[in-house]
Amino acid sequence: MSPEPVIQTTLSPHSQQPCVTRTYPTESELDAKIARAVEAQKTWKQVPLEDRIAIGRKFMDEFKKMSDEIPAELTMQMGRPIAQSPGEIRGTLERATYMLDIAATSLADVSLADTDKPGFRRWIKRTPIGVVFVIAPWNFPYLTAINSVLPALVAGNAVLLKPSPQTPLTAERLALALTRAGVPADAVQVLQLGLEQAAAVAADVRVGFVSFTGSVQGGRNVERAVAGGKGFAGVALELGGKDPAYVRADADLGYTVGEIVDGAFFNSGQSCCAIERVYVHESVYDEFVAKFVEITKTYKLGDPTLPGTNLGPVVSLASAERIRKQVSDAVKAGAKNLIPESHFAAAQIGTAYVAPQVLVDVTHQMDVMMEETFGPVVGIMKVSSDEEALALMNDSPYGLTASVWTNAEKNPESEAAFAWFAENLETGTVFLNRCDYLDPALAWTGVKDSGRGVSLSKFGYDQVTRAKSVHMKIKTSS
Repeated sequence: MSPEPVIQTTLSPHSQQPCVTRTYPTESELDAKIARAVEAQKTWKQVPLEDRIAIGRKFMDEFKKMSDEIPAELTMQMGRPIAQSPGEIRGTLERATYMLDIAATSLADVSLADTDKPGFRRWIKRTPIGVVFVIAPWNFPYLTAINSVLPALVAGNAVLLKPSPQTPLTAERLALALTRAGVPADAVQVLQLGLEQAAAVAADVRVGFVSFTGSVQGGRNVERAVAGGKGFAGVALELGGKDPAYVRADADLGYTVGEIVDGAFFNSGQSCCAIERVYVHESVYDEFVAKFVEITKTYKLGDPTLPGTNLGPVVSLASAERIRKQVSDAVKAGAKNLIPESHFAAAQIGTAYVAPQVLVDVTHQMDVMMEETFGPVVGIMKVSSDEEALALMNDSPYGLTASVWTNAEKNPESEAAFAWFAENLETGTVFLNRCDYLDPALAWTGVKDSGRGVSLSKFGYDQVTRAKSVHMKIKTSS
């Protein structure tokens, strides 16, 4: 690591102008921050669980007070249309509410009294790990961070929160709301760091758990860093996706098409669980594609600070170039692009504005159907059966979510078909007639290159605690 401070400047995707500047800590400053977290956690874990939960609820009140300031900051930092940012605030509060509601039962001792032998008493405690290092992404910075930060703190851990350099203000907002609510300042610290420093924190023996959300390559780097350290920290990796949707012959297209368009293009497609590939039964394929194109053309691509915009820029010029190249390569290999870029005047080479793209005549030999795009692009393929759809949906290095669209209300047989998909799809989440949504009561997890570990639900508390067994022999005399 550099002995001198490093200055990080964030460029706004909309204007490409500097909008936030932060100074990274020196090596000695970073070491002191970790040391303070270790000491703070020793005191914080002694705070009764019910008091930590109460502080969590006060955090929600403090976070709500920031609701008027957050949308403009998010739009400035990562380019999402300002009209859509309140949804992230609501989602963050929804997840916080649920995780606080289940905290007492999720963290309660597991009694074995029913099976104890006379003279013995046994139970299992959930104890905090210690210091949890959370590395958050830029695309949904509040939603993803809250998944790990709040459960970790409620469980009695200290948290070191590293935001993406694209959204540095978001972590500072969260930490401010938490400390105002009563979390000790050293128990939740924001670390504005570069990659080398983040790897050093992940490898530090004083860190007991690392929660990373980001790219597959970033996840591999985190795992290497932890493995190269002197400790045995746990690692959770929430990585990329190439999420499929399957439209069965009996799907209600009047409902389905709009939902999938939104699932593909919301946040400019910059979501790990965005719909990136669609398989449509041949009997409804032409109608589906026509409706999909029609709805796509109604999107408003432009200045994200304007309330009428529903499609903003992607996060950077480099990202825009990568997305355009993936589309161009697919077209050169035989795919057909159904949306001329001229339809969206804002989509100009040399900017971060990328027109939404609908591709047909695609195959699994094309990167656009196999590698994560993370942009407003979707490929659509025709299939002849459920079996063909399943094989194509599973033909991916990723396994985050998948959705099946069918008319279970009017066709009882379709519910059985969905159950078959739910059993056989190689994904962490399977949806029926919805997509791109995290229910906090359900475990959020992935398989294959989409990562490992669990956040949300009661299993999210298991991730940030360890089991401690207590075994008492009470009677010792004969």
